[in-house]
This record gives sequence, C-alpha cells and structure tokens, in this order.
Amino acid sequence: MATSKVLAGAQVVLPTGTVPDGRVLIEGTRIARVPVSGAHDTGATVTDAETVDLTGHWVVPGFVDLHNHGGGGASFTSGTVEDVLKGVHTHRLHGTTTLVASTVTGEMDFLAQRAGLLSELAEQGDIAGIHFEGPFISPCRKGAHSEALLRDPDPADVRKLIDAARGHAKMLTLATELPGGIDSVRLLAEHGVIAAIGHTDATYEQTVEAIDAGATVATHLFNAMPGLAHRAPGPIAALLEDERVTVELINDGTHLHPAALELAFHRAGADRVAFITDAMDAAGFGDGRYMLGPLEVEVRESVARLVEGGSIAGSTLTLDRAFKRSVTIDGLSVEDTVRALSANPARLLGMYDTVGSLEPGKDADLVVLDADFDVKGVLRKGAWVVEP
Repeated sequence: MATSKVLAGAQVVLPTGTVPDGRVLIEGTRIARVPVSGAHDTGATVTDAETVDLTGHWVVPGFVDLHNHGGGGASFTSGTVEDVLKGVHTHRLHGTTTLVASTVTGEMDFLAQRAGLLSELAEQGDIAGIHFEGPFISPCRKGAHSEALLRDPDPADVRKLIDAARGHAKMLTLATELPGGIDSVRLLAEHGVIAAIGHTDATYEQTVEAIDAGATVATHLFNAMPGLAHRAPGPIAALLEDERVTVELINDGTHLHPAALELAFHRAGADRVAFITDAMDAAGFGDGRYMLGPLEVEVRESVARLVEGGSIAGSTLTLDRAFKRSVTIDGLSVEDTVRALSANPARLLGMYDTVGSLEPGKDADLVVLDADFDVKGVLRKGAWVVEP
C-alpha cells in the first residue's frame, strides 16, 4: 500500500480561494483531502502518513502546458523516445506535470510518423497528447517554420494527421483564412480536436468566421499575426472578444510587452487565458545552436532566434518562470495565475476531472513554491519529482 502524505502549513490554492496554514492529504496517486477555503483547517491526523512541513510555502496545482516543443536539449519534433522523455522530465522539474507535445512544420509523412511515436508516449501517460503547429499556416506569418514545407489546410491532409495520432491529437494550429481552412476547422471540431488559429494573416471578419465554425484557441496571441489596428482590428480583436476562445500567452518578457499581456488578460478575463511556454530544446538547458525542425536556431541570453532572418524561434521558458513573472512583475494574483497555468488549460484539454486543481479524487499533481515563488517541490501522481 502506498504511503500517505500530509502536506502541512502552506498556503494552499484551491478553486474557491487560498487557505493559509492548510493541510493536503495524499493517498497513493490521488488527493484524498484538502482544507476548506475560508476556514482554519483542522483535518484529522493520519497516523501512518509522512508529514511534510511546508510552513512559509505555497501549494498550487501542477502546471499544464498546451504548447511545448521540447526542453533539456531534446526536441519533440525530431528526437528519439528517450529524447522526448528527457524533455518532458526537464519541464516536470519546473512544475509542469501535464504536457502536450508540439511538433513544427515538416513533410506530411514525417509528421504522421512523429504522431505515431508520440501517441505511444501518450498511451503510456508520459504526455497528454499531441499538438500539430503547422504545416497549415500562412507564409506571411510563418515565424520559425520552413516556408518550403508549408501547405494549405486540405481536410484530407488534416485527417491524415488526426488518424496518425490514434486518438491523441489534442490541438492543431492553422491559418484558417487559407483554402480549406474553414472546412478543416469543422473537421477538427467533429473529431474532438482543438482548432487553434495561429500563424495567420486573417482579417477580423475571417477570424470571426473561423470561430463560428468551431475554432476555440488563439495560438500565442499577438505573435505571428497582424497587429491590432483601429480600422483593421484583425484576428487579435476577434479572438479577444469572443467568449468561446481561450488565448495562449507566452509570458517570458520577450514575446509580449507587459502592456500587451495586461490588455489580453483583462480583456479576455482570468478564465480565458492559458499561459504556455512554446518552449524549444534549449529550455532548461542553455544558450547555443539548436535545430527547430529543419531550421537552425541560435539561443543567446535565453532568447531563441533563427540564424537566418532573426525571427523569434519559440522560447526557452519554463512555466515556473511564467508563474513568478506573472505574480512579481505583472501584478497578477496567485489565484488568477493558477487559473492560467493549470485550471484553464486542463479544462480546454478535457482533463479537468483529473488535473488542473487541488480537489479530492484528482491526481496528486502539485507544485510547492517558496515565498519568492521559486519551485521547491514537484509532486506528480503522488511521487516526488522534486522533493522539498
């Protein structure tokens, strides 16, 4: 029988609010009991439990990353199974207990092959599914994707990737204004795959049409799309104003000006923002030269840019850094930050019944943060990844 754990003394962030001096009981892989919000916790002592004193710390749900290309020197697009697992573990060390593996633009047969490999890891529970970013994106807004490999979103090609993922395709980013875009959005919705609008040159009106067809996510809002203009509001305004859309934000201090983040967060509201990493191999690893798909990237002072052209090429972000920045620099509340890092992406993925919040019966996935919001412990399914 698995050993029970009592995490005692921390500020515990629940869906209903933060409980000071709370006690969380873990039994096996699940959360058995949490403190009651708004009241001093007097939960009964579990005699055979290991008690961990977390006085002066925070306990928050494990982070959920919707959009992540790699880490620890490893790529989810081109690495071996061992490489992918290394990248996943790197992000777990930083509090990401649920991760969707993202690919970048490649040949269709290659992407289908990668989907087969990643689906095996999803079946094992190592990743939460697959996100295809490209090749169905606009050459005008390609970012760090190979223009030679881009193509219009033919529904037959989209279906090929869905089938190759064997039920583990979670999201696909596409420029919905391209030929076949709207039909592809409808196809994705019919198959329970999130249609994400991104790397797009769409107008406001074209974006509204895509949302009405079933698109529900803005891939890294502001980045790789037309800017907000007073006569041509473009996709940003349409994505921010529609209650059906969750907006991804990369809060690393490079991708977004703080004023843009504030605009998005407060216009969309705390329940419609998902902080992501869009991380590439260098996350948790260091500066140097890397490959992102077929393109060479140089990481200097933790900023990744294409060697040719200088476009930003993903990030080196980990979600613990996004958490700390949100609270200490952007002035967001801990509770709203938890929504953006855990609850909202979990709901979007259809996983909120098991992850995304600290509630009895859910997976024992949680992060221990000190008073400065640095990671001091990570628990995944009841086992310490980082022991406090």
